[in-house]
Amino acid sequence: MKLYLPVFAVAAAVMSVSSSDAATNYYGANNANNTNYQRYETRTTTRTYSGAGARSGANNVYYTTQAQPSSRSQMYRTYNTNNRTATRTTTTRNTETVRTKVKRKYYLAHPFFQPTEGMFGSVTDLSYNMSSYDIDFVPSGTMSDTKATWKMNQFAIKEDLSYGITDRIGILAMGRYDISKYKFDWSTAPDDKIDENGLNLYGLGLQFRFADNDEWIATMSAYYQRQQDIANEFALDLRVGYKVSKSTIYGIARGWLVNFDDEYYGNGTIGVNESGVVESLFIAYDEDVKNTFFGEMGLGVFSVLNEDWTLNLEAMFGYYDWHNQASIKGAFGWQPNDWFALNLYAKTSFYDTADGKTLNFFGTESGEWHQMGKAKLDKYREMSFGGQIIFYF
Repeated sequence: MKLYLPVFAVAAAVMSVSSSDAATNYYGANNANNTNYQRYETRTTTRTYSGAGARSGANNVYYTTQAQPSSRSQMYRTYNTNNRTATRTTTTRNTETVRTKVKRKYYLAHPFFQPTEGMFGSVTDLSYNMSSYDIDFVPSGTMSDTKATWKMNQFAIKEDLSYGITDRIGILAMGRYDISKYKFDWSTAPDDKIDENGLNLYGLGLQFRFADNDEWIATMSAYYQRQQDIANEFALDLRVGYKVSKSTIYGIARGWLVNFDDEYYGNGTIGVNESGVVESLFIAYDEDVKNTFFGEMGLGVFSVLNEDWTLNLEAMFGYYDWHNQASIKGAFGWQPNDWFALNLYAKTSFYDTADGKTLNFFGTESGEWHQMGKAKLDKYREMSFGGQIIFYF
């Protein structure tokens, strides 16, 4: 009997199994991208006072200096080393003029980025994603093989293009193309596998930076996404950051409502046996559900290591309807100029309540679905490696 993975089951499984990654995909342009909203500034202040050796009461020494920008946001830092010009003139009246220009550098990998008014941000995310779990079937009748491992290997290309309507409000368009391989690796029977390629995700979003001062920064974003052939999703993302030295410590809270096309979602196989009879197997993550809610909360820190290098660490805990998961993510960024950055990241789950969970599984007989028994899951794992190519123009 040769079985293959149906599109409806596989896509639902990817969304559920990789739901934390799906959330990251939502906010790719929001998560590990981007820059500061303020423009470069060149401001000067002038003050006059009496200098040494000057006549009593005379105002004959003038300093004109570049005022240091306030450290309003850790999305940028000020560097003088390579951006300093100075002229000094000494006369018999001890008059001296000094001018210094300083430059702010915007960090495109900052988690609080959104473009300024009239500017674009582009984040191209290339990732390799893996997911797997062991299955021990307990059938109510006979079954030729009762043990299997489900595996997913996927290469994804995701584009997030954002535009600043104002300095505080931006819009975002997103799309993701997946090249995926799914497999049921049976202990004795031949493997069931399929390759699935196509545009799996597209959507629109709105970004709003509603607070930013010397200590705090906060953004709120809302998104609509379409998981192709699976569901419509509506998401809300809230981030609040506290600025310390060269770092921003921040919290994340996000949730999204998933409206499924069908009332069951899960993972399974479908195919035709040697006798030409269609046979199917389906592991239901949830049943009789038209919509559900996913949520995540976490903490992160974004640090400027030096003028060109950044580090971002995140720890997340998520509720994904039928299971909960904890994961960690690290990103290392390089930005040699103001308009380009490369951000490399890795993410892995380290705790999941899917381990040991028992689910119902179903099969078809004469074209009719019926429950075949229970399926116990174990060793649930997710892992992603990737890089973001970021442009600001």
